[in-house]
Amino acid sequence: MDRMRPSYHITAPRGWLNDPCGLGYDPATGLYHLSFQWNPKGNDWGNISWGRCVSTNLLTWKISPEPCLEPTTEYDRCGVFTGCLQPTAVNGAPNALTVVYTSVGRLPIHYTLPYVPGSESVSLATSQDRGNTWQRLDCNPVLPRPPATVTVTGWRDPFIGRWQLMLERPGADQSSALCGFLSGGIAGKTPTAFAYAINPHDLRHWTYLGPLVQVGLNFQPSRWSGDLGVNWEVVNWVPMTDDESTTRYFIIMGAEGCVVSGKDGKRIPRAQLWMSVKPCSRAQPHSATDALSTYAYSGIFDHGCCYAANSFWDPITTQHIVYCWITEEDLPDDLRHQQGWSGMLSIPRVATLTTLHCVRRARRSELSAITSIETQRETEHTSTVRTLGIRPDPRLEGLRNEGNRIRVDNVPLAKRGDRTSPSDTYLSLMTSRWEVHVEFSVSNQCSAVGIEIQHDGNAQHRTILSWEPFSEVFTIQRPPPHDSRINHDPESAPHTLFTFETLSGEQREETLRIHAFWDASVLEVFVNERTVISTRIYLLPNQVRCSRLRFFAEGETDSPPAMLLQADGWDGLGVSQ
Repeated sequence: MDRMRPSYHITAPRGWLNDPCGLGYDPATGLYHLSFQWNPKGNDWGNISWGRCVSTNLLTWKISPEPCLEPTTEYDRCGVFTGCLQPTAVNGAPNALTVVYTSVGRLPIHYTLPYVPGSESVSLATSQDRGNTWQRLDCNPVLPRPPATVTVTGWRDPFIGRWQLMLERPGADQSSALCGFLSGGIAGKTPTAFAYAINPHDLRHWTYLGPLVQVGLNFQPSRWSGDLGVNWEVVNWVPMTDDESTTRYFIIMGAEGCVVSGKDGKRIPRAQLWMSVKPCSRAQPHSATDALSTYAYSGIFDHGCCYAANSFWDPITTQHIVYCWITEEDLPDDLRHQQGWSGMLSIPRVATLTTLHCVRRARRSELSAITSIETQRETEHTSTVRTLGIRPDPRLEGLRNEGNRIRVDNVPLAKRGDRTSPSDTYLSLMTSRWEVHVEFSVSNQCSAVGIEIQHDGNAQHRTILSWEPFSEVFTIQRPPPHDSRINHDPESAPHTLFTFETLSGEQREETLRIHAFWDASVLEVFVNERTVISTRIYLLPNQVRCSRLRFFAEGETDSPPAMLLQADGWDGLGVSQ
């Protein structure tokens, strides 16, 4: 089972891993800190502690062999759940770190069960030795229970961010706009996050403001936005500003209680989503039950098996960095137990406010029907489009071995299965750790275009990444599993290409860009830096050793349905030259 374990994705030393937490950068040491929920005593969920690792570059990590926080006190005896890192001590002492975490004193906790106040609380721990050891505060928990004004479905996963709304409160400290968010929902009404003002000089003091947003239960704007569920987890508050100084307010959240479709029946009914919100005017009277913002538009952060995305602002790159938990739920328990480990963290992702000008149309859908974008009219025929952009952190290029780089340029693509296709439309890869970046020009007659990954050079065992322009759907078709209990159902996501009007009045459609990372049993695919699918693919030893990538296009046309403009592959990621 060791062949399943990735090399450049973070895994726990042993046992069960889930949510990333405690992410941040410590300027005093130049170290990035990343923790994760961990059961060091078994390969199933339970005994939740915090694992810990540090890095100077987000590429190579020093993973501690033992937990840094374990459930050892009365208020967190049932688990040290998800939280965040602040590079400051509670009392402002220099060269100290603070983590804010969910302390759990009673189980079970689930959005389908009546909530027992006091089951979850917010606690603090500080470190005076740069994160090697942690000391809980004597005043814990600093928030012992949810607000008395609401009946919650959940109340956990503290996240601290900055919001100018904090400065508009009477008596607010004008030196800081610090706010905190607890994830959950209001029973029978809506999923939400509960917002608090935080004293910037003393993280022990939180003042409840109200629910962040109210969207109702199982709100489903369209296929572009998904089902927003009934309870939220790991809500991150992420204001973003583009190169033109336009700011939009986003949250990234895990949604529980999504309506199950036939496709999703083999997984827990949840989704990893994002939403743009509009802060409400503070000029009007406000009560503790009124939402602080309204829904603007929303999308799906990852259309595959990612969940519990957590993030931090990186002062070094001035970017917002996101990690996700990539689950193991497609594998039956007995095979998962044989591994001795379960779950991993995604590669680091950069989330941005993407702004596209002079957009004329999408490939098939009306712009107004795409609920994952904001459109602003520019001229009679063009619009500005804004959405959440998601791309791999550019620092991942440090994993590449340039000596193992393969490249193909400017190849007209024949139909899949057409043996007259030129041989140079293949890339041959000899390891199970690779990256590929591919760009296609897609004609109006094309019905499908993409990449066929032949495992061990065998066309019978293949993973297919394809985009169908007529349905505007991107699909990962996984190979037939070697064990019928393994879930290898297809993954899919709505995706379109935009057409732009140039200064000369010509219309030009953007290219289809696929950026994929393979690491033993995990595949992460980024399409045009706004659609992401992560999935697990469990292969036999002879299938995982090498791969051959074939590029294809299909369509009822005499001319090539698509052109492969460029394909770059890097084999043996993370292997020293």
